[in-house]
Amino acid sequence: MLKKVAFTMFPVKDTQRARAFYEGTLGLRVGSHADNGVWTEYDLPGGGCLALFNHPDPKSAAEPGGASIAFEVEDLDALVARLKGEGVTFMADDVQSPVCRMAVMQDTEGNTIILHKLRKST
Repeated sequence: MLKKVAFTMFPVKDTQRARAFYEGTLGLRVGSHADNGVWTEYDLPGGGCLALFNHPDPKSAAEPGGASIAFEVEDLDALVARLKGEGVTFMADDVQSPVCRMAVMQDTEGNTIILHKLRKST
């Protein structure tokens, strides 16, 4: 029986570039990691884990860009403005749904990150 999501994993080609993005740009704190850059974990606020994986055999490596993760944020507009100011690539910056607003961006490796803000209940 499944209990919970243990982690979400993103394939990366350049571990240093990816870590600079997740730690510097997004402000995540590195947790468990391999000294050789193959595996890096970030424990997420509110639970869960995001892992970066740089396969040691380039012939077996998954291509970045096939995964996505959504982060709930406090102030979507302010965060999008800050990230755009830092040169982050957005595929969409004002996606409207009946329950939320979202912005869709890419990390340095081409993986999709969704910034998500729930609408207030009335």
